[in-house]
Amino acid sequence: MSEPIKIDIWSDIACPWCYIGKRKFEAGSGLFSGAGDGRAVEVEYHSFELSPDTPVDFDGSEVDFLAGHKGIPAEQVHQMLDRVTGIASSVGLDYDFDALQHTNTVKAHELLHFAKAQGKQLELAERLFQAYFIEGGHVGRVESLADLAESVGLDRAEALAAMESGEYLESVREDQRTAAEYGINGVPFFVIDGKYGVSGAQDAATFAQVLEQVWSERAAEPAATAEASA
Repeated sequence: MSEPIKIDIWSDIACPWCYIGKRKFEAGSGLFSGAGDGRAVEVEYHSFELSPDTPVDFDGSEVDFLAGHKGIPAEQVHQMLDRVTGIASSVGLDYDFDALQHTNTVKAHELLHFAKAQGKQLELAERLFQAYFIEGGHVGRVESLADLAESVGLDRAEALAAMESGEYLESVREDQRTAAEYGINGVPFFVIDGKYGVSGAQDAATFAQVLEQVWSERAAEPAATAEASA
């Protein structure tokens, strides 16, 4: 019963709902773990690119990008972003879409795999989200990404070399193939204990409920096995 529940999260650094979902999941897993008896979770992030054709240096604002990408009027985009900003604020995130630098995220995903190999993936994921949505940082250029890697305790030169060589690109593609096999076509997407899928930035209580259900099922398994062998 002491083994943590594994949570596999497909997300993109450029996805505003993924950062909101991260905060809501953290709150929900906190409620779950707070119930004691060894309840715990183990989180791993997986790569998903919302707009793989985006250039590293996009010439325009987030409003420009979304208006062109979704084919909707700029005024409607402003309303959408205002709504997302309000929801982000409700979970303690101060989004700044005016400062945001839209970019390609494949190198950020490669860096997340590098960080996973160094035991620093969770710290880097948080740092990348913060840089992108709150600080107006550039998360598409390898030099900027190497700086962010160094800020969470990773070796800057090693991080830069990993991105420049494309060492972890195949790991990114493998995550994307797995997402396709699971039928994941939007993020965030949470796979809990390898058998339950939760889509979107659900409320903390929903995450806590699913985790508790998995925990209860685990507790029931030894009893059922003992009964069957009796």
